[in-house]
Amino acid sequence: MKSNNVFRIALFPGDGIGDEITEPTRLLLDDVAARVGGFGFDWQPCEAGAAHYRAHGVALPENSLKTAREADAILLAAMGLPDVRAPDGREIAPQLELRFDLGLYAGVRPVKPLPGVRAILADPRAHDIDYVIIRESTEGLFAPQAPGTRDGDREARETMVITRETSEKLFDFCFRLAGARDGPRKVTSVDKANVFPAFGFWREIFYERAQGFADITADHAYVDAFAMTMVQKPWTIDVAVTENMFGDILSDLGAALMGGMGYAPSADIGDDNAVFQPCHGSAPDIAGKGLANPTAMILSAAMMLEWLGVKHGSSEAEVAASALRRAVDAAFEGGQLVTCELGGDAGTAAVFAAVKETLARVDV
Repeated sequence: MKSNNVFRIALFPGDGIGDEITEPTRLLLDDVAARVGGFGFDWQPCEAGAAHYRAHGVALPENSLKTAREADAILLAAMGLPDVRAPDGREIAPQLELRFDLGLYAGVRPVKPLPGVRAILADPRAHDIDYVIIRESTEGLFAPQAPGTRDGDREARETMVITRETSEKLFDFCFRLAGARDGPRKVTSVDKANVFPAFGFWREIFYERAQGFADITADHAYVDAFAMTMVQKPWTIDVAVTENMFGDILSDLGAALMGGMGYAPSADIGDDNAVFQPCHGSAPDIAGKGLANPTAMILSAAMMLEWLGVKHGSSEAEVAASALRRAVDAAFEGGQLVTCELGGDAGTAAVFAAVKETLARVDV
């Protein structure tokens, strides 16, 4: 545990609905820390995002990056606005800069529907699915060291980068995660090794690293077939690891199977730093209307607590993570809390109020 029992958290509200879901989440985290006891937070607000770029010409100021680099963890709400773009036409996405600069190679995307949230898949076996997609977050088709090129209106090219150094760390992370989970203890490489030599290299490294984890099953699937498995037989998945672009797509499919992006938390984890953020974007079309579903932000905060607990040996933070997750489950359990993704009218304030109320009752 940290000597002063206080975790420094870099807090990035970002754009759009970011402000609406950040401050209430911070208050929930203060509440659960006070209930459990033994630790607290030093909140360090950071400016970044598309609106900041529009006003100042910089998406991620150096002082914000420095704060993030030195923090114990980073909690990020949402960044980007469709109408604010770089000169080359790309959307402003400083969250990618954080991943690249801090080496956050393991993008953790849990897929676990909440009790009481309307089931998306009809098969009753799918109601209790609980698996994790790990998206490599610094290379692949997003690799900053191999930016795409365009030759006027004649052609454009992108380059996929797979390195041994990052892949070995990524696969070891996945096998350790599978070993720590309740379930089949299996890691699946999701790739396209039958077409791309880069994925052949990826798969070779995957099975090399698997040899060091004899108690974990290792297998593979082509990405198109795996997408079908996510819909037809999701209960057969435990931990799945894939390239950056494939992971970007599959994690959104996983979010849809949970009820929508507002239910999907995530983390991007490296050797020393980690960012925790909801999978959704800044949703400027509903910003300021009180409609945003904050559940993914709250669950991302719970992931942050768990990671802090493991990294710093804080059993209190791990207890707090469990309490916050159970409070979210209890808030939705009766089926009365229906958010806008599923046609309901439970807005931002209603979800926070329900979770705050159940948090006061869960055992810690």
